[in-house]
Amino acid sequence: MDPDSCTHIGRVVRIKKGRDAGQFALIINHLNERFVLLADGVKRKFDRPKKKNINHIELIEYVSPEVRNSIIETGRVTNNKLRHALRKFQDEYLAEEKGDDPNGER
Repeated sequence: MDPDSCTHIGRVVRIKKGRDAGQFALIINHLNERFVLLADGVKRKFDRPKKKNINHIELIEYVSPEVRNSIIETGRVTNNKLRHALRKFQDEYLAEEKGDDPNGER
């Protein structure tokens, strides 16, 4: 895998177009400058990822180090690890967006 294509591996994206619009997924491969492969571990598993135009996704400033390291080292990642990374992202990042305070204060 060439190092330039690894820059977005493991990054969380929000799908903007298509039947999965509004859902989150992880980039597991870069096909070229226009297309990426996405998986979420539930509907889109690692073995059957979704080919998506990069213009139809919104890059989120969150990269899962577990997913990224696993793909770079072994070329694979488990669906359980994908689900865990997305759950962790939703717990941390989306809670910040809503303004929820973990101490229960506003």
